[in-house]
Amino acid sequence: MTATKRPLLVRAEDGATPLERATHTLPEFEWDAIAPVIAEIDRLKRERNAIVLAHNYMTPDIYHGVADITGDSLGLAREAARTDADVIVFAGVHFMAETAKITCPDKTVLIPDPRAGCSLAESLTGADVRRLREQYPGVPIVAYVNTSAEVKAEVDICCTSGNAVEVVRSLGVDRVLFIPDQYLAAWVATQLPEVEIIPWKGACMVHERFTGAELRAYRAESPGVQIIAHPECPPDVLAEADYVGSTAGMIDFVTGRGGRPVPERVVMVTECSMADNVAMEAPGVEFVRPCNLCPHMKRITLGKILDSLRTMTHEVVVDPDVAERARRSVDRMLAVGAKR
Repeated sequence: MTATKRPLLVRAEDGATPLERATHTLPEFEWDAIAPVIAEIDRLKRERNAIVLAHNYMTPDIYHGVADITGDSLGLAREAARTDADVIVFAGVHFMAETAKITCPDKTVLIPDPRAGCSLAESLTGADVRRLREQYPGVPIVAYVNTSAEVKAEVDICCTSGNAVEVVRSLGVDRVLFIPDQYLAAWVATQLPEVEIIPWKGACMVHERFTGAELRAYRAESPGVQIIAHPECPPDVLAEADYVGSTAGMIDFVTGRGGRPVPERVVMVTECSMADNVAMEAPGVEFVRPCNLCPHMKRITLGKILDSLRTMTHEVVVDPDVAERARRSVDRMLAVGAKR
């Protein structure tokens, strides 16, 4: 899912500005304090023909204040490929900025803090993938987008949490290697029992910390609560969930898109800034908020976005040969959704 940001002072159909609707996530005096920073970022975006892409895990000041496009990994990859901006500032982690560069080699891609990494992306290398090919000759390799460009260059196709099942099914085989998230691999296996899924033992440091016992406690404290979980969570967590899906799927669930009834109360089992951001789109929903923060996502701040645009740093560079090979696996992923 992606959504175009409305300027803070423009009134939406409901008569409210994003500023007014977002004051339940940040008090108005905080918005007033950061308004000059937002204004300067907007000025520099116009001057440099730049846009800010922001992942759903960004803090509300970024997500509601300066993001031109928001979404999950798949949505942002698609929008990066479509934009006519000259400069993309990626408010997310490094592998996402690399993916934007892979899909837009002619554009300047900046990441406000190059230390914004990912436990999944750091769990294997291109050399690891080559060893897997030797160990499992002829078995296709599916890589979650939470991987580096060098890993994407070595695999057959990429996927996101939102399209992993669809991507594996599209291969038409009975055995695949799925890297690097062992929990997403396990969940895909439950959806496609006819396919043997061979996982890599990586995990997201945020989602791995949730437990089934924790969710049972939420149910006991809040009878009738709906639990929605990201498939990067361990199996005991997913077993307790009423809905399992990507960040985009979670937003659809909470907002009632696709004909679902809007829930009264939810526990959103993912990075906790997402609940702050989604609450603006679902003002009638009560959020019970477990809070596991991603320290890498939180390296991206409003001030660093401003510095990035002022100084045109830190530019994401991908070796052209690596980028060309990685682009094939990303394009194959995007083609799966396009066919549907």
